[in-house]
Amino acid sequence: MKSLFTAFCLLIVLSYNNHIWAQESPIYDRAEDQLSNTDTIPDFRSMVNKLKLTGTVYQSDGVTPAKDVIIFIEQPDENGDFDLRKSGDERYVFHRSWVKTGADGKYTFYTFVPGNDRRYNQMSQIFPIIKETSKEEVQLASLLFDSDPLLTKRCRKRLVKKGGEGRILNTTAKDGLLIAEKDIVLSNHSEPIK
Repeated sequence: MKSLFTAFCLLIVLSYNNHIWAQESPIYDRAEDQLSNTDTIPDFRSMVNKLKLTGTVYQSDGVTPAKDVIIFIEQPDENGDFDLRKSGDERYVFHRSWVKTGADGKYTFYTFVPGNDRRYNQMSQIFPIIKETSKEEVQLASLLFDSDPLLTKRCRKRLVKKGGEGRILNTTAKDGLLIAEKDIVLSNHSEPIK
């Protein structure tokens, strides 16, 4: 009887944790059938440093485009602050967006260059999550900006040493937009979120 009670308690705890995770993971805030390969982050039009972040997601071979991959991003505003909002009991970052790759593996976000949080010496960063069909979502390393004054030579050396130089986005100006390209190879991302 005691082992049955223990098993029942374990089942309740696991169910509760799965329920919490399903609610907390921002990637499930939008229905998959509402996603396209292009999206615009809230407040894009009113921002000064508008950014077009685009690229292709490839299968692990680095050549074959990956279809139906969801990419979620969230970021601070231009002052480096996260604009946190509430929907019912749930809190979320306002500056966020989702896309889903098509057969060509391409994606585009219309967003803006986030600010530095100088109070905490934080660089400008965009935080991506990726979700392949039938797999757990994966937190990618944050995307940094080559023009960020907080991205010092010392920091760059550390990134190169750890193989993280691919996190740095180089931007070019065109038609009033900064454009950055970031290709993703599915085998090159980190461990699933837990």
